[in-house]
Amino acid sequence: MLETGIKAPDFTLPDQNGKMHTLSEYRGQKVILYFYPKDMTSGCTKQACGFADLYPQFREKDAVILGVSKDSIASHKKFEEKYGLPFTLLSDSETKTIQAYDVWKEKTLYGKKYMGVVRTTYLIDENGMIVKALGNVKAAENPGDMLKEV
Repeated sequence: MLETGIKAPDFTLPDQNGKMHTLSEYRGQKVILYFYPKDMTSGCTKQACGFADLYPQFREKDAVILGVSKDSIASHKKFEEKYGLPFTLLSDSETKTIQAYDVWKEKTLYGKKYMGVVRTTYLIDENGMIVKALGNVKAAENPGDMLKEV
């Protein structure tokens, strides 16, 4: 996980509609940048729907929400449509941004080791600086916790 007080790494990633996004295009706004393991799984769905439910309050505080996983654009599109997600999902299939934000880690499931995304959320200020970094977040609580931070 990256430290607070440093400049957030810029990126160029496609959203669920194939449009390219960079972090630098959001200068002047707060950015909730959250990394999650996989579309359509229970924890990731709870987290995404929590952000969707609170989306109007985040917008009132001039905060943008960007969700990032290594799932494909098509997978993100299905996830967005199924749950009516009002924010941007970014596809990092090559894990370049995921690795730049230090959330690609060895995990263990049923005794098997594998590489995957550790659920992590960053709050980036209007100048592109990381002001809050939360690792191993609880999916259902993360959206409310982040709303208190902005």
